[in-house]
Amino acid sequence: MGAVLTSLAKAFGQLGDPAVLKVLAKSLLVTLGVFALLGVALYAVLDLMFANAGLFAGFSGTFLVTIVITVLAMWILFRVVALAVLQFFADEIVRAVEERHYPEAASTGRDLPFREDLSNSLRGVSRALLMNALVLPVAVVLLFTAIGPAVVFIGVNAVLLGRELTDMAWFRHREPDDLASPVKPLQRLALGGVIAGLMLIPFANLLAPVLGAAAGTHLTLGSRRTQLKGIAK
Repeated sequence: MGAVLTSLAKAFGQLGDPAVLKVLAKSLLVTLGVFALLGVALYAVLDLMFANAGLFAGFSGTFLVTIVITVLAMWILFRVVALAVLQFFADEIVRAVEERHYPEAASTGRDLPFREDLSNSLRGVSRALLMNALVLPVAVVLLFTAIGPAVVFIGVNAVLLGRELTDMAWFRHREPDDLASPVKPLQRLALGGVIAGLMLIPFANLLAPVLGAAAGTHLTLGSRRTQLKGIAK
């Protein structure tokens, strides 16, 4: 757990880095833009449905329903969309962390082509939607406990986030014959749990994906540095 806390502290200390701020701004704009486009499309669909059903909701009624559904969608899907968007800017965060803390890794990492970024992003979205859908019945059964559903979803998303946030750096540095990340499973789970928790807090959830990507880079490159030192001995 110490390595995770250290990685988070270093990542938080680098949030003011111009390169990190640039990624934060771009990823937020694109993420919010995605939800805005979904809201516009939803309004058009609802307006058509109301008209076909002979219902007159009026602009204000349709607009209100659209806002409510869009806000709920943001609350439920923000993590999935934000991480999918961040995947396309992950290299910039990884390079910023490398240049400041791991200069020996800065020259060895490869820039991922767009096709690979897109593939990684789609796989991450698919995993998130599938796993959350699979545990949904369990969460429904635990509704009477009040806290049960939150624990289930945080647990699942901790596993997913821990993998995605460390893989962002690992994909840039792994060798062709490397199959597994050097980060320990419990470290990935702990990082994912912290970021999943931050995702539930208003405003903090806006910083959480970038903070997690930077911390994941520290965990990955720090573990890789230790691994290489062990091999050298």
